[in-house]
Amino acid sequence: MEFLTVRELTASPREAWEKLARDGEVAITNNGKPAAIMVSVSDYGFDETVRLIRQAKSMRLLNRLWAEAEERGPLSGEEIEAEIKTARTKAAQG
Repeated sequence: MEFLTVRELTASPREAWEKLARDGEVAITNNGKPAAIMVSVSDYGFDETVRLIRQAKSMRLLNRLWAEAEERGPLSGEEIEAEIKTARTKAAQG
């Protein structure tokens, strides 16, 4: 995957479009860190591409939550009851 800095993107957008056309994707960095990915799409594939990107973002979040839960370990019975009580209190408050 090709990488471009934000500065390169704004200074020479044509280069970004050429890399995108050639490779199908370009990573954009900001202060040396990846910040975004540009992905080429066609008119007929736009909706599917958006759906797949959203699905991938959801899976990334779910994987992060699973990893955090695994690190934390299982909840005790008291902790589960406290969570239920808190949720019911919030639901009752509207």
